[in-house]
Amino acid sequence: MEPPSLQVRIWRGGAGEAGHFVEYRVPRQDSQTVLDVVTHVQRVLDPPLSYRYACRVGMCGSCAMTVNGRARWTCRTHVAKVATGTEVLEIAPLAHLPVVKDLATDMSGFFDKWAAAHGRFEGTRTRHEDFARVLPATPQRQAADAGIECIGCAACYASCDVVAWRPEFLGPAALNRAWTLVNDERDTARTERLRAVAGDAGCHACHTQGSCTERCPKGIAPTIAIAGLKRTTARAAVRGEL
Repeated sequence: MEPPSLQVRIWRGGAGEAGHFVEYRVPRQDSQTVLDVVTHVQRVLDPPLSYRYACRVGMCGSCAMTVNGRARWTCRTHVAKVATGTEVLEIAPLAHLPVVKDLATDMSGFFDKWAAAHGRFEGTRTRHEDFARVLPATPQRQAADAGIECIGCAACYASCDVVAWRPEFLGPAALNRAWTLVNDERDTARTERLRAVAGDAGCHACHTQGSCTERCPKGIAPTIAIAGLKRTTARAAVRGEL
């Protein structure tokens, strides 16, 4: 009796190429992850296959790919949950990002939008001063804590229909980051940040479909963060701050 196998379709192609899916057969294993499958194909069947990963334990997010049409961390996605029985496992690069080669995408545009949303902390204290003390129970700190664990995997970005329709849209990850900083009482760039996210490509372009929240592997809700930015920028505009 032949050991069980899994039929896999993996997207292959380079930058500027049309690209196509190539089919493989890989051994099926217990507790097998999608990243295990990709690694087997690269190491045993097709060495030129390109993909990206680092930690393998859900801490870095670099292994995110499109699995059966949905953005996922491949290191934390078990084959048994996405390809039952004889179902074909389809693996492609993340959507809305330029392909470098095969399953590896160029993340520079994604992080450029973080910068455009002023997604960096700006404070006044130096390393020679005592650190600031922030009370954890304040509403502002709790709002920041709700989104602070984002690791920039771009699963939400690849799942966002608005990014597909409007490539200039800052995207859920950048806006979520901006919201955490708007609520950080130590930050000094609040007004500049609100101006950055209040434009045509900012928070008000979001259609509130919730795909980013549904697909976030960390359980973060960028939809809530973007709604917070909408309210805050609207109030700031009424007060003449923007």
